[in-house]
Amino acid sequence: MPEAGDGAARARLEAMTAKYRGEREKRLRSDGTAQYRDFSGVFEDFDRDPYADPGFQRAAVFEEIDVAIIGCGIGGLMAAAKLVQQGVTSMRLIDKAGDFGGTWYWNRYPGAACDIESYIYMPMLEETGYIPSEKYAKAPEIFAHCQRIGKQFDLYPKALFQTLVQEVRWHDGDGRWEVSTNRGDRVRSRFLIIAGGILHKAKLPGIPGVETFKGKSFHTSRWDYGYTGGSPTEKMDKLVDKRVAILGTGATSVQVIPRLAETAQQLYVLQRTPSTVGVRANRPTEPEWANALQPGWQAERVENFTRIVAGQHAGQDLVNDGFSQIFGRNPNALGISTEEEQLLDLEAMEAVRARIDSIVTDPVTAEALKPWYNLMCKRPCFHDEYLPAFNRSNVKLLDTGGKGVERITEDAVVVGGVSYPVDCIVYGSGFETGSGYTSRLGFEIYGRGGTSMTDAWAGGAATLHGMLVRGFPNLMIFDQLQGGIAINFAHLMTELANHASWLIAYCIEQGIGEIEPSAEAQEEWFQTLLGRLGAQAMFFAQCTPGYFNSEGRLDPSASAIRSIPYFGPLLDFIQILRDWRAAGTLEGVEVRRSQIVTD
Repeated sequence: MPEAGDGAARARLEAMTAKYRGEREKRLRSDGTAQYRDFSGVFEDFDRDPYADPGFQRAAVFEEIDVAIIGCGIGGLMAAAKLVQQGVTSMRLIDKAGDFGGTWYWNRYPGAACDIESYIYMPMLEETGYIPSEKYAKAPEIFAHCQRIGKQFDLYPKALFQTLVQEVRWHDGDGRWEVSTNRGDRVRSRFLIIAGGILHKAKLPGIPGVETFKGKSFHTSRWDYGYTGGSPTEKMDKLVDKRVAILGTGATSVQVIPRLAETAQQLYVLQRTPSTVGVRANRPTEPEWANALQPGWQAERVENFTRIVAGQHAGQDLVNDGFSQIFGRNPNALGISTEEEQLLDLEAMEAVRARIDSIVTDPVTAEALKPWYNLMCKRPCFHDEYLPAFNRSNVKLLDTGGKGVERITEDAVVVGGVSYPVDCIVYGSGFETGSGYTSRLGFEIYGRGGTSMTDAWAGGAATLHGMLVRGFPNLMIFDQLQGGIAINFAHLMTELANHASWLIAYCIEQGIGEIEPSAEAQEEWFQTLLGRLGAQAMFFAQCTPGYFNSEGRLDPSASAIRSIPYFGPLLDFIQILRDWRAAGTLEGVEVRRSQIVTD
């Protein structure tokens, strides 16, 4: 690789920068994230649960407990398991899904698998005695592991599934949260954990005519095997006479497209921005390796990966996958600021583009599949069957040149003025980000004095550590808003569960009735966040539009700025939480004692 400062290298960088800028500008839209719409009221089945019993009924629940947990994905599941380990068992878990699993309950699309190594992504492997079958486990195996945790910690009797939370409200008189649901439940609890998921509310692009389509359409997180045939492990035999369009070429579609290509009579891939797609190289777990593991191996491996992808020195790379290799070569890949770092990124992206040329036989298709942006502007993908799928005679890439689909008619998609008749449209269009917190949750939170979270945060979020909120006593939020950010979401969720479970157990043991952060502590935490807002924010501001940067329209308003996460290394954020717990003083938190101390 030419060294920084070399004339030829500088010329390459200048040409690349111009190319990246041009491709970014093609994709900028004045409506930003507003280009996506909530179609739940337009498409009757858009948010329907295709996996649960539609006739399920149960009696309403009225109860007083210590902890209510909303969300039964990895965050809520880990919170409950950690509470049990702390000796707190008076709890209730609530989720609209029909089982534990969160994203792994909903995302049963063909080809679904984790893009983080199973050994560090699937939590509590040592506690459950389970070793994943391969380096990157498929969705059914991860879903089954979530169920395994639920069974081991006896959480099923405590769960209310197929239950939609309608409102949560704090009662000042007796210091209790009340959770109201669509099944008539009134669950009252001392503490409330909201683990509603980071990416969970499906979104659809506001393409003109999208609601007029008369064929079959569904989002990837609500896959309809009744229509496609097959299963997560079997070919979709009912598509042999169907013309299918899939909208999106992000992380989900990269996994789906090879499976659709196997059986669809015709598959149209609708692309606005191509993804980077590196080598996956999945492989079965080696029994010799698994048998040699020593106690503490998973925590060590998890932290090793998290340290490397933060650009920190970690010695040996225990995971050695696509993500760790990116940061092993270029530790500042998420905050490029020097010519040398940009050259390293250019070299990596040239390898990505060269891989496309080496696999995709049609030169026009290959060129359209090439990504033109810095490597970490979008979450990198890794797959060994995605690119070869475009060599099939029944697969056609419809690249929109960054503009998106023009319109949808009753029986076709229109791209570049050409109408392509289809029987089915699959939306791999991702999940809502950048909207208000309660909008994404789907219910309002009312705190002290009946103040809503929407009103309290009208001028921007205010928290301590991204979890505790003034005016909302005993509430603990699991989110990235003013909190840590992670490539391995499961690591972040586990650490938030550690923090919340410790805090709840401590309050119960000490006879503390209410906790909430002081205004000063929240402002001090915000100043800490501002102190970390630097290279990463500048990096994303120059990236091609996507959910990382609110579709290229980073909002400079005070409200948006107050929603920034902790941009420092995740392990630094985790250490802040650990040090706070170790001090045992609940620094920055106002405490109100219970009149009755719980034994």
